[in-house]
Amino acid sequence: MAAAEQVTLEDIAIELYALPLTEFTAARNTRAKEMGDARLATGVRALRKPLLAAWVVNLFARERVSQLREALDLAGDLREAQAELDAAVLTSLNRQRRALIRALAQQARELAAAHGEQITQSTADAVEQTLNAAMFDADAAAAVASARLVRPLEVGGDSADLADSVAGDLGSAPIASAAAPVDEVKARRERKDAERALRAAESALTQAERERGEIDRNRKRVNDQIDRLAERADELESELRRVAKEADRSRRERDALDDGLGEAGTRVEEARAAAAAAQDALERHQDE
Repeated sequence: MAAAEQVTLEDIAIELYALPLTEFTAARNTRAKEMGDARLATGVRALRKPLLAAWVVNLFARERVSQLREALDLAGDLREAQAELDAAVLTSLNRQRRALIRALAQQARELAAAHGEQITQSTADAVEQTLNAAMFDADAAAAVASARLVRPLEVGGDSADLADSVAGDLGSAPIASAAAPVDEVKARRERKDAERALRAAESALTQAERERGEIDRNRKRVNDQIDRLAERADELESELRRVAKEADRSRRERDALDDGLGEAGTRVEEARAAAAAAQDALERHQDE
């Protein structure tokens, strides 16, 4: 706790809201009586006993700071994605948000049980609703991180409802507030820019690989066609050589036949002349 001269209503609220619910009222009244500052004592006495769902969220905010930080960081990314209208990123983050909120609500329920509080399903739903509200609104996130809730939050609640849901000043939340340090915001934005650049590069790589694959398939198809045509050309050249040889052989046979035909023609003429002479001789013998 802060030193006596620096203690604030918010410090005392965090201290009291860390107690089991059954001890809250007596501890609050005792604390108020111990205060030397009448105005602060009045504020302490006015602190409301938190509803069970709020107490569970406060318990979670105190004892699960790293998990809460993870949720609030994701909340910041969600709001940035909504502002930038990055639909793909928003879809992915919303999926992460639903899974994370369910997991955190279950952890909060188990944490409450470990502290002796068995909560009903309606209370568990209110816890989940409160954590979900922190994902959509920076002020609601700060309220959850303050560990000073007096009642659960609703998604889309207005500023008046939010202020009434937190003990003390919302602006003095000491734990993991929704606003990350400037360096962290810068780093997250640089990471998001790098992620977008990576997605763009991966998309370009996928497109280039797809185009290369298409060209490679076409090249293989043309290569296969070239191989088939080359094989066919070899077949045709072989056929051409065979036909040329056959034509040459046929020409030689024709020339030989032409020579034989000439000789046969001469013999025919000689035989015709001999037959004519024989006919003449026969006729002369018949006349005698």
